[in-house]
Amino acid sequence: MQYIVESAPLWRATGDAIIVGIFLSESVEDGLNNVDKALAEGDTSFLEKLATSAREEGFTGKAGQTVILPTYGQTAAKRVILVGLGKQTEFNARVTSKLAANLGRRLSANEHIARVCFCLRDGGTGGAAEQARAFVEGWILGSYSFRKYKTQSKDEKRAEIREIAMKGWSGNEKEFSAACSAGETVGNSTNFARMLIAEPACFMTPSRLAHEAQRIGKEHGMNCTVMDVAEIEKLGMGSFLGVARGAKEPAKFIVLRYEPKNAKKKIAVVGKGITFDSGGLSLKPAVSMEHMKYDMSGAAAVLATMNVVGTLKPNVSVLGVIAATENMPGSNALHPGDVLTAMNGKTIEVNNTDAEGRLVLADALTFSVKEGADELIDIATLTGAIVTALGRCAAGVMGSDQALLERLIKASADGGERLWQMPMFDEYKEALKSDVADLKNAGSRGEAGSSCAAMFLQEFVEGKPWAHLDIAGPGWLDKDRDESNKGGTAFGVRTLCQYILEQGKEESN
Repeated sequence: MQYIVESAPLWRATGDAIIVGIFLSESVEDGLNNVDKALAEGDTSFLEKLATSAREEGFTGKAGQTVILPTYGQTAAKRVILVGLGKQTEFNARVTSKLAANLGRRLSANEHIARVCFCLRDGGTGGAAEQARAFVEGWILGSYSFRKYKTQSKDEKRAEIREIAMKGWSGNEKEFSAACSAGETVGNSTNFARMLIAEPACFMTPSRLAHEAQRIGKEHGMNCTVMDVAEIEKLGMGSFLGVARGAKEPAKFIVLRYEPKNAKKKIAVVGKGITFDSGGLSLKPAVSMEHMKYDMSGAAAVLATMNVVGTLKPNVSVLGVIAATENMPGSNALHPGDVLTAMNGKTIEVNNTDAEGRLVLADALTFSVKEGADELIDIATLTGAIVTALGRCAAGVMGSDQALLERLIKASADGGERLWQMPMFDEYKEALKSDVADLKNAGSRGEAGSSCAAMFLQEFVEGKPWAHLDIAGPGWLDKDRDESNKGGTAFGVRTLCQYILEQGKEESN
């Protein structure tokens, strides 16, 4: 896809559609004139036609409103798309991202759309660069569709946007290119993670995840290490291997290292890679197993994040760690009541084999500490309890370092996602007490399940600044919503990328 600055007057801008945002209570005429003063000097009857048609459609500039109007041959473009921006004081890049996603989704079914021109608007927070990046990112996210296994007629076509032009850019070409490139990289990488999640578990195995990690490492010159069961065993990862025992598919421990020369800080991003979760011998009901291919969403988010890191090259070291296995009730499966020894030497009584995510993350976090990470961020579809608490609107975030949590919450808002902090009260440790081992893996018995799971993970971070993202809710949606797609959404990629890129900027200053 190409990105260009549109310098021609709006009425001469070529393409299939001109997209103009209108603020709430702003007239269509004023909005168009604010975008291009030359319109006021032209045929005012054309503006009046557009404004009248928009009013007849009930368009007021409310956020999310869209009306597509013909240009009656009065412009070089075939149609004008008016989109509501909401209140000018509340306008920001995320509004732009949402409208772009919804338009991208809607227009991708129109095979005649190949070039669009988006008009940047002043007002609210965030500059033109943020708007440009957000528009590109949102458009790519909204246009996503996983169709690999659809049998399609040869005549079926979908729009392939080849060029996005932007009018109203006043910066230099290098800044424009960088903004669009960042939006494209994050958007495409998020869609890559969605593709990994969408693949069935019979295809997206631990070995396939490892293959994708190796490809990313090779493409970006990052060191990639993939350990098999024998190597994992040598490291003493008894907690991880306990989960892997019941699966025929071999487990893989995947490590990607991005290490710029002058970086002063190392961030570990750790992903849960359960490529299918049956629950093990604590077997899930059939309906609860239906979408369990998405239990590797954390791993997919880590791979996508490392792809962005490798492309945009922030000045901060990033360690991507994935513990990948299936959780199956095979003949050698973990029993309830078994005791495992984790990599850090702690013993764990397993009283629920369906609380396996925390077991694989425990060893992955210990490994990251031993690798010298300065701060740890794990991401996982960890608990159903977080869905009960927050629904599918937000992910839960918990951890040991309030400053880190606050930075991540801000990064999620800036990146177009939403995190909500959950408590980690000392009283929750009671749920971890075991009569036969140092810890038990699941003891909350339906009370504060997400927080208790986080308390378990905290036992493996050795006092390092650490944050845990439980994405079980927004990680899977039953219908499209703004930038998020139906199915596996790859939630967390934009938050992690926003956070890491910001940390890279701080380290460079």
